[in-house]
Amino acid sequence: MKKRLTLTDILVTVIIAVVFGIVYRLWGPVNDSLKLFPLQVNELMYGMWFIAATVAFLIIRKPGVALIAETAAASGEFIVGSQYGLEVLIYGVMQGLGAELVFALFMYKSYSIFTTSLAGAASAGGSFVMDWNRGYMADLVGWNVTLVIILRTISGILVAGVFAYYLVQALEKTGVTDLLRPSSKKDFDTLDS
Repeated sequence: MKKRLTLTDILVTVIIAVVFGIVYRLWGPVNDSLKLFPLQVNELMYGMWFIAATVAFLIIRKPGVALIAETAAASGEFIVGSQYGLEVLIYGVMQGLGAELVFALFMYKSYSIFTTSLAGAASAGGSFVMDWNRGYMADLVGWNVTLVIILRTISGILVAGVFAYYLVQALEKTGVTDLLRPSSKKDFDTLDS
């Protein structure tokens, strides 16, 4: 398999990102409604904002896809009227970079649930960098910062990692991805490992 991105790879990545950009836009009010609950419960759903990177990488499986997908999804969210404004673009870059670094660490050859979950956690790390620079984290007391970090990281692992993994596995079984990357027995065995 060629490791360079083709025009088809980029277009499919952007289409995936546009779909998730709309999901991200719709997710904002859901997240806000969860802020009504105590103890940062909304952080358990925060991983939804990282999912474009992991899903796109698991489908395309090439360097740069996670970063492109998350950045494009954030751009799509902004275009459809993000309630968070222009800074979603910077969040998208940082979150996509977190996932991309994990996939690079495994030399873009691991598509396991472990690697995907680690990428989800690393995306959470990118969001923490942004939150800290924006002052959101510095305004919280120590125990609350710890709670946010733990819950958001768990969400990154479960939503952008585990859920994304099984979502792509289900897509693989339907044959939807055959046009992009024909599935072989080795692919299915990789998903099962």
